[in-house]
Amino acid sequence: MPHHSSSRTTAVLVSLAVLAVATVTACDPGSGTGSGSGSGAPAATPAVPAALSDQKLNWTACPAPSAAQGADQKPENLSDGTTWQCTTMKVPLDYAKPDGKTIGLALIRAKASRESGRERIGSLVFNFGGPGASGVPTLSDYAEDEFIKLHEGYDLVSFDPRGVGNSAGVECLDKKAMDAFMAADTTPDDAAEEKAVVRRTRAFAEACESKSGAVLDHVGTEEAARDLDLMRHVLGDKKLNYFGISYGTQLGGVYAHLFPKNVGRTVFDGVVDPTNGILANGLGQAEGFEGALQSFLKDCSKREDCFFEGDDPAVGEKLITEFMASLDGKPLSTEFDRPLTQNLALNALAGGLYSETDGWMMLRLGLAEVATGNGTSLLVLSDILNGRTDDAHGYSNVNAANTAVTCADYKDRFTADDVRKHLPAYRKASPGFGDWIAWALLQCTGWPVAGQAPTVDVSADGAGPILVVGNVGDPATPYEGAKKMADELGKGVGVRLTVDGEGHGTYGDNDCLTAIVDKYLLDGTVPKNDTTCS
Repeated sequence: MPHHSSSRTTAVLVSLAVLAVATVTACDPGSGTGSGSGSGAPAATPAVPAALSDQKLNWTACPAPSAAQGADQKPENLSDGTTWQCTTMKVPLDYAKPDGKTIGLALIRAKASRESGRERIGSLVFNFGGPGASGVPTLSDYAEDEFIKLHEGYDLVSFDPRGVGNSAGVECLDKKAMDAFMAADTTPDDAAEEKAVVRRTRAFAEACESKSGAVLDHVGTEEAARDLDLMRHVLGDKKLNYFGISYGTQLGGVYAHLFPKNVGRTVFDGVVDPTNGILANGLGQAEGFEGALQSFLKDCSKREDCFFEGDDPAVGEKLITEFMASLDGKPLSTEFDRPLTQNLALNALAGGLYSETDGWMMLRLGLAEVATGNGTSLLVLSDILNGRTDDAHGYSNVNAANTAVTCADYKDRFTADDVRKHLPAYRKASPGFGDWIAWALLQCTGWPVAGQAPTVDVSADGAGPILVVGNVGDPATPYEGAKKMADELGKGVGVRLTVDGEGHGTYGDNDCLTAIVDKYLLDGTVPKNDTTCS
């Protein structure tokens, strides 16, 4: 059962669902602010040399995406005939040594439409989250359905952040090893299984160091934010107009902290809580996924294609619990040569909860199918989340990049003893997902690079207004995070918007919110703080 990597479903699930339980003022690019470590005023860094700040981008027709970017087709022209253009922008590998080695960032754009007669505002730069999502294919996948209105006033621009896709993408395991890694048991039941989880995690880190050691110390959010400011300058924009989704909100918040005077019209959707470290993020996600699961089961009970009978969601929850337990050591067959293991099934279950429309529909189908002894649809859903396209292309580097960025940003390193200590709280937050998310705290165990700080600093005194959108039923970035982000940005900067809905991210799915964001980005109309859309 092949899946098409350019579908809206895939774009939603891959780009918005990558945020793991692990999860930083100057007009002269790179000359302003620094650490993002929560220590107050950022420290200065050396100025970027003219060879980089004055570079001219050579925009050409986009090639087919690479395997690392996780897609397989060239972007199609927009309906108004606009073609997609791609280029590479050079940036310092290390902003502390800007005259040293450089890396290339892959960029994509669709120049602003002239059909509406609206005056071009500038560039609107998108980051779709992760960390680890490739912005190059994702923007072209999304644009026609989601951002065509914004195309009236903006060049739509996205990029592969450093360490991602075609931007010095982090490499770790080959396809065969990655299949085994993703299928392995991550919810140990005894000491031997715990040791196996730790051993696999360390082996993954060692593989990343072996293949990508030169870049691992330079893929954190702070340096990615500095890339954004250099990009703004090279694109010819006085201020950065920015749309960040999921982890993209963290990147945008760190940018606002480092370069508050350069903040243009900015939107955060599916917002990461900047006050949380890895531990609190994981606990919040456990609560979020549990809430989303209950909402999914309640909705499913009202549908003819639901996988359980009757109107009691507890019946569905019991079936899922029993099914997941049955997979422990006894995977389910599929139409591929890979069976559905417990870890892959948990990944599929969580991934399906990200989208109230596409995700929930795919999840209903997959859960109904397993009753017939077939795990194919759930394996496909898990593969989408894991960035696996097909046997020929293998995996994108989304998981490798996610780990590399997370472990560069956060200094916490957990042991198996730490996980056991926190398991009761995680299980209380989510009986179904608690163990799975808690053991993911080991993500940075054995990582060869020290993390920067326990949390990130997004205080942005002097920045223009930033719309901060929180969805009440968001499973991956719980609603509280939007309130915390708005507060941390500072008075007069964070403008909080609430959507009373389900799913991770809201723009394009909620008409009320979409209209507010469009009016702000296109006309500069700032909505009233604490506006709510149902």
